[in-house]
Amino acid sequence: MKKVFLLVVVSSLTIFNCANDSEDDLIDSDPLPSTVNYTVHIKPIIDNNCINCHNNPPINGASISLLTYQNVKSAVQNNHLISKINGNGPGELMPLGGQKLPQLTIDLITKWETDGLLEN
Repeated sequence: MKKVFLLVVVSSLTIFNCANDSEDDLIDSDPLPSTVNYTVHIKPIIDNNCINCHNNPPINGASISLLTYQNVKSAVQNNHLISKINGNGPGELMPLGGQKLPQLTIDLITKWETDGLLEN
């Protein structure tokens, strides 16, 4: 009985010590690239998160297409795209019905705007 109890105690300690409560380990520490462009950085985000509704033609109530560089650039400049993915702009949080994009992804899109909305 002592062996079983000892085994349970050792196993429990091992399992509980495997947890990591450090927030630093939970945050993706990848730095943003020095320059962000549409082709390399933004298009994959749009293709993976937005294009299901924001295709050409847009579906599911989407009002604009995000199929091309010009479409996405215009959405940033004229349609509050960055505010909508942050959840602090007019209309619904995007992507609609999904989870908020990771902060690093939002930061990448914001940096793209800051860098001048470069295509390549």
